[in-house]
Amino acid sequence: MATGLVLAIAASGAHAWGLDDLAGLAKTRAQTPFQSASQPVPAELAALDYDGYRDIRFNTDKALWRAEQLPYEVNFFHVGPHGDSVRISEITADGVKAISYNPADFNFGKNRLHPQAWGDLGFAGFRAHAALNSPNYKDELIAFLGASYFRALGIGQRYGLSARGLAVDPAGAAREEFPRFTDFWFEKPAANAGQLTVYALLDSHRMTGAYRFDIRPGEQTTVEVHARIFMRAGAEPVATLGLAPLTSMFFFGENQPLSRKHPGDFRPEVHDSDGLMIATGEGEWLWRPLQNPAAPLVTSFAMKSLKGFGLMQRDRDFKSYEDTEARYELRPGAWVTPLGDWGAGRVELLQFNTPDETHDNTVAYWVPEKLPQAGESMDLAYQIAWQGKNQQLPPNGWVTQSRRGTGYSKLGPEALSQQVQFVIDFAGPALDALPEGAQVAAIASADANGRVLESLAYRNPATGAWRMTLRVQRLNPAKPVELRAFLQLNNGPTTQTLSETWTNLITP
Repeated sequence: MATGLVLAIAASGAHAWGLDDLAGLAKTRAQTPFQSASQPVPAELAALDYDGYRDIRFNTDKALWRAEQLPYEVNFFHVGPHGDSVRISEITADGVKAISYNPADFNFGKNRLHPQAWGDLGFAGFRAHAALNSPNYKDELIAFLGASYFRALGIGQRYGLSARGLAVDPAGAAREEFPRFTDFWFEKPAANAGQLTVYALLDSHRMTGAYRFDIRPGEQTTVEVHARIFMRAGAEPVATLGLAPLTSMFFFGENQPLSRKHPGDFRPEVHDSDGLMIATGEGEWLWRPLQNPAAPLVTSFAMKSLKGFGLMQRDRDFKSYEDTEARYELRPGAWVTPLGDWGAGRVELLQFNTPDETHDNTVAYWVPEKLPQAGESMDLAYQIAWQGKNQQLPPNGWVTQSRRGTGYSKLGPEALSQQVQFVIDFAGPALDALPEGAQVAAIASADANGRVLESLAYRNPATGAWRMTLRVQRLNPAKPVELRAFLQLNNGPTTQTLSETWTNLITP
């Protein structure tokens, strides 16, 4: 039934086609039981191993719009052994036309296959190219591949973290549900187009969705997302609906060096993102350094309204990573800005253990206080900015590095085991403007399971920047400790907040 509806749209005559048309299809799907869009793949394709599948490559001379020399081109990913295919169409002035799979568009490498007998497999996904870093060459700009995942690049960046359409019960449920984009439509760009527009239809057991992506390349490539989500009638309720989710990797870093249990690694840090940044509607800015916890870790930040959040790669110095292949200093941060009022809710951060850098282990998303019920719908709009060196930062001051550990201490091993020390460096215009002798205080607090033993703020004599030293005692080592700290200027009876709020969780 769903396929027939897609074909009906694809065969329709020329008219102004947009999000409302797609939302009508998503609404119709939501009124019927879920039907998987996956289809069986030929046995010889299903039998391929990882290297065999990687040997299948798209012939770039067959890229969509290359012959017309338009500012964007689209290459396609071949369906893999698992058979999760998507249908793709093109929107032109003449109407909507389906793009069919053609084995002649692919190079199958050393594989001995018979693709002419496979029929129309569809595609696994696609990647769009644009003249991002040079007017003479079209670089990868954005890729959609797998479930509802996508990731984009700005000028001079390397692929790192990903975004996705929705996160459904990622934590606390028996099993996470992964909605996926089943159909895409490309709006054919004009010769001078400054953006590429892509539509996508999302489908899952408990919901459907219509999405529009306006992709604008640049120093920071932006993806403006407009979506309409429909909850399936009669479906079980969703415990956690994660909006604008971001997925990244944190293996080890300055705040959590590589464990002695692991073999030595010449790299000082390995991560796609080093922290979660949040701007609340109440005007507070938060920074939470990421961790690679031994067990799954879920924390959240409740607020009446949201200005933005993101998983950021603040550290842009090659010396912090020393990896000439991965180039982690070139991985983007992704900053999400709501378009319109999202109301009350919380930013939730899910972290779990990864044994190496090949697994994503960090997810951040917005959870609205009021979730749509079965049979209801919701509209959603936001922008994701994929940022490099020039990143979103708080207006006053921010954390530049966060280190955990102690130097030489006269405390015995038992005392040290109950105490945790952090050294946190700050920068920013509010700090740069301070006169000599300014009375700067480190304002720190812990929850009921912790006691702040020491909090000092002082200028680093080597750099001139401001540093905070924080020493905390854990009262019950079997329970976590939540910490908050920021720099404050004390000027007689008045005070001024000089930095974002550094937050951290000492795990059990």
